Amino acid sequence: MKIGFIGLGNMARAIIGGMTEKGIVSAQDICGSAKTQKTLEAVQKEYGIDTLASNVAVASQCQTLVLAVKPQFLEGVIREIRDAVQPDTLIISIAAGKTLSWLEEAFGRKVKIVRCMPNTPALVGEGCTGVCANAAVSEEETAYSLRLMESFGKASLVEERLMDAVGAVSGSSPAYVFLFIEAMADAGVAAGMPRAQAYEFAAQAVYGSAKLMLETGKHPGELKDMVCSPGGTTIEGVRVLEKAGFRGAVMDALLATVEKSRNM
Repeated sequence: MKIGFIGLGNMARAIIGGMTEKGIVSAQDICGSAKTQKTLEAVQKEYGIDTLASNVAVASQCQTLVLAVKPQFLEGVIREIRDAVQPDTLIISIAAGKTLSWLEEAFGRKVKIVRCMPNTPALVGEGCTGVCANAAVSEEETAYSLRLMESFGKASLVEERLMDAVGAVSGSSPAYVFLFIEAMADAGVAAGMPRAQAYEFAAQAVYGSAKLMLETGKHPGELKDMVCSPGGTTIEGVRVLEKAGFRGAVMDALLATVEKSRNM
């Protein structure tokens, strides 16, 4: 089965890398198009896939089509390719904020559409992807789509009404985590640590904490309490964060992200 990619940016590369590394699809069965020749050459060199000069050429010869362009460009791309897409083609969109009904309307006919929301940790095989599909997609095709998304991390079926929340909690949140890491590292530098070492310690602390929660299955509040000794240093830091409205600020940021996604 030929898989085509329209758009060969970071997320498309993460998917291609995961699929080929896990042996789900061979590079010979993947084709793609991009805006610049430089991108086409770079992806062809790195992954060995077939790169084509036009979006229409990709759409016309694949059985699975991944739309990996930014949301603001998606309408124009669909208008360009919709007549070339075959009736039985499985279309996978990773564009934020574009619903299944919006995609169906853009194609102007009933097509098989799977909507996915991956995140940037997919670039290192640690992605987290929400997946939903329209009624035209079979159970087998849904399972196949999940398998593709699981090639670069975790993937789960969700109701479409939750996709904006998925985008906030997993899609946008890496930016907030990086901001947190940067702030912790800045504090380390202020306390005398070399910056490179401060970044390494802060990032490893976040990585290890997330892994501890996932592998133990413990509630984050329980794990927090394990670190907070009575009268100790950590609970003093927690007090300062709570006084500054840390949790409320995080919730407000994610809810603002959800609202933005809903209005795209």
